[in-house]
Amino acid sequence: MPGTAPLSESAVLAAIAPEGGRADGGAGDASDTAVRIMLAAADAFAARGFPATTTRDIASRAGLSPAGVYVHFASKEVLLFELSRRGHARARDLLVAAARDADSPTAALRAIVGGFSRWHAEHHQLGRIVQFEFRHLSDEHQAEVLDLRKEIDHVVADVLSAGVATGEFAVDDVRTTALALLSMAIDVARWYSPGSRRTPEAIEAAYGELAVRLVRA
Repeated sequence: MPGTAPLSESAVLAAIAPEGGRADGGAGDASDTAVRIMLAAADAFAARGFPATTTRDIASRAGLSPAGVYVHFASKEVLLFELSRRGHARARDLLVAAARDADSPTAALRAIVGGFSRWHAEHHQLGRIVQFEFRHLSDEHQAEVLDLRKEIDHVVADVLSAGVATGEFAVDDVRTTALALLSMAIDVARWYSPGSRRTPEAIEAAYGELAVRLVRA
């Protein structure tokens, strides 16, 4: 991806869950070096794409030798998995909080879809890695990330079901509708670029309102 600006450390750390959704923290949480390697991997994947990135590329960005990377991560695929798992865990936690803090299903849906859309704008480079490099994960790692995706689906589906129960929403197929709304938000990472006339804040407002209009009774 020529011309891609380097990812900042703060941007990556803001977009991934510190422990990736695991009680034990997962690989590398006890080591500052491991975190530095993940930051370097995110930068390399954003700039070059997963297939074209080598372990040497990642090591160079982290200021290490390739052997230094292998001390913490067995392969670049494991690094992609850690980023993907943590990114999905972070997104899930944000959606759960948004649903919990809202005072109605309508407010919850607006906050969830709007916030998820904004996340994919503000963290569009990492969002592309997390969402669109999925096919390069091993079957085992794909299964674990899919479990997190299902948890995200359930958050939205539960809000839709609550809205149907209160009469706020008219939805015949809750699961499919949840998937469609999330897909709309995820796609922001594909087309968004800094300097766009659509700011992350404007995207949040527009997509949140659109989601409500699509399901309102």
